[in-house]
Amino acid sequence: MTPSPKSPPDQALTSRARSLFAPPRSWGLSWGGWRDNRRGEWWLLAQVVLILAHALPPWPAPASWGFAWPLPLAISGVVLLLVGLGLALQAFVRLGPNLTPLPDPMAGAALVTSGAYARCRHPLYQAVLLCSLGVTLALGSLLHLALLAALCGVLGGKARREERALAAVHPDYAAYRARTPAIIPRLPWLDWRVL
Repeated sequence: MTPSPKSPPDQALTSRARSLFAPPRSWGLSWGGWRDNRRGEWWLLAQVVLILAHALPPWPAPASWGFAWPLPLAISGVVLLLVGLGLALQAFVRLGPNLTPLPDPMAGAALVTSGAYARCRHPLYQAVLLCSLGVTLALGSLLHLALLAALCGVLGGKARREERALAAVHPDYAAYRARTPAIIPRLPWLDWRVL
């Protein structure tokens, strides 16, 4: 028995679904980039691996130390996770068509300095760190604390690369950088305005 050809509405639905899950071509993702890091693909890979690692169970589990993790800390962690998700959504919406997961900006992308980007230059990175801190507090896990520290390192490095590219294409980026914290205000690796 041969399958029947898809009707036009089915083809449109399949095409629409594919476009929802496929990254836009303007992001510049390519197999060559994954091999040679031409647009900062390795920074993105490290970021994604660390974020996905947050799904690992707590290690060592607080119960293995002989005590229960305090409920107020666990609740605070969940609240921080939810705040981080809300801030990420706000930053996504504000960035709109200028969004790219790579540290190199898209060609012709506008410099966004309002909304979440008036609070800090990298609000998506700030949101990811808040989510990571929330998971760490919710679970009481040394593994997740190490993941948070690693994310700080990766996102700080990725943001620096991104800023070099933004400064090269936006003449007013230097003034924006001088007045706006990078990721977390006054933390040296995460805010380098005074360095």
